Amino acid sequence: MKEFEQDIQACVEVLRRGGLILYPTDTIWGIGCDATNAEAVSRVYALKRRADNKALIVLLDSEENLDHYVVDVPEMAYELLNVAVKPLTLIYEGAFNLAPNLLGDNDSVGIRVPRDEFAHALCERFGRPIVSTSANISGSASASTFGQISDEIKSGVDYVVGYRQNETTPHTASNIILLRGDGTFKIIR
Repeated sequence: MKEFEQDIQACVEVLRRGGLILYPTDTIWGIGCDATNAEAVSRVYALKRRADNKALIVLLDSEENLDHYVVDVPEMAYELLNVAVKPLTLIYEGAFNLAPNLLGDNDSVGIRVPRDEFAHALCERFGRPIVSTSANISGSASASTFGQISDEIKSGVDYVVGYRQNETTPHTASNIILLRGDGTFKIIR
């Protein structure tokens, strides 16, 4: 647990300075930054060589904090989160208190509350939302293990988490559901 705690502490320090981290999540490894820091978000887009008109996913410590970042959280969101078996990212319209350059159409944002130990502890300790985008160059396949992450990505961040690097079990991305203001939803992935 020493490595776990050291990684959490180092990540929080880097995030507070506006830096980028490479970290394990409840799904695949992610590139992360402070989701309220537009400069840090721009660095993520540059590292991934991704068009900045494509929204980024955000991790949040708790469902109770959704209303700090989404104007109107539909009741259906809580119902979906309660029944989800695997990691679920919900896209909400009307986001606020986040870096504007990570938002999609209608000021939408994809938010996931991770249930795995590391990502959840990191979100709690940092106290703000954290960007979580796949650790790959845009257009190339997502890495399902740490070993598949390119050296370009590893060297492009300010801190690489040691915890879980040796895992060989492949991980997959989350399911994604778009929640619309009229109460309807659309399954994206």
